[in-house]
Amino acid sequence: MSSIIRRGLLALGIAAASWSVSTPAALAAFPDQPVHIVVPFAPGGGTDLVSRALGVGMSRYLGQPVVIDNRPGAGTIIGATDVARSKPDGYTLVMHTFAFVVNPSLHKHLPYSTSKGFTPVSLIARGPTVLVVPVNSPFRSVQDIIATAKAHPGQVTFGTQGVGTSADMAAELLDNLAGIKMTQIPFKGAGPALTDLLGGHLQIMFGTAAAVSDLVKTGKLRALAVTSPEPSPAFPGVPTIAQTVPGYSIEAWYGLFAPAGTPPAVVDKLHAAVVQAVKNPEFAQRIQHEGLNIEASSPKVLGDFVHTEEARWHKVVEENHIEIN
Repeated sequence: MSSIIRRGLLALGIAAASWSVSTPAALAAFPDQPVHIVVPFAPGGGTDLVSRALGVGMSRYLGQPVVIDNRPGAGTIIGATDVARSKPDGYTLVMHTFAFVVNPSLHKHLPYSTSKGFTPVSLIARGPTVLVVPVNSPFRSVQDIIATAKAHPGQVTFGTQGVGTSADMAAELLDNLAGIKMTQIPFKGAGPALTDLLGGHLQIMFGTAAAVSDLVKTGKLRALAVTSPEPSPAFPGVPTIAQTVPGYSIEAWYGLFAPAGTPPAVVDKLHAAVVQAVKNPEFAQRIQHEGLNIEASSPKVLGDFVHTEEARWHKVVEENHIEIN
């Protein structure tokens, strides 16, 4: 073997050794710059609130700022697409919600894959939405709504923030399992829908705990049931829909994801930061009005959860012929 070849092989060996040493070192140094959490909604909503509360705690553990980046539009698709196409280095994350598992059934050509485009980090929290009616409504129970909807198909109206939103799917699931048909009235947001509900122009609505709790407490709305499998401590004495309609369950949830291909060591460090953040009483205090149960699950639990939920809602979308116009 010539001296030139020997020197070449030696150089390659040194380079390989250097790479194998420097790569773990680079991962150990993560993060050495701010981490961004993309919120695919406008500022001020529940997802924004949870993300900001989480970011405060994560930044303390990571030793770097955690910046909240609001990128609303197209039912969360714009923000999700941006993150799916980001460099998988752990510096760009996304807070996904219920829309993440419904969009694949509503949009035939998503610019990303829910299963292949993202790496799960942690399920942050889950909580119920609340079935509410005006305080002077004749509906006193879920059974009252079902009986009226069966006697008068299509005449019970419910308000939503649009087709495919959690408020819409909560009602569609009730239609599906109870064998009834109600009529959706879409609005541009929860606020206008609640205004019409209070004014008696709608009959029922599924709202987040944050949106309806004060209205229930002040006697302007009546909470008939929560949508979670178990009763919610945030609404003591309010039954679950599942007590009337077996198998019914829908929850608001928040899950943190990185782009697909993010190194496991980086995911582990991000997950550890989440765990530390939610352990802090300050986090629970910041989100207490959301009526959420804090999870801080493993990445695998979040991945399995998304897979199950996507299949479940695909069935509802198909059977109820739900389409985005």
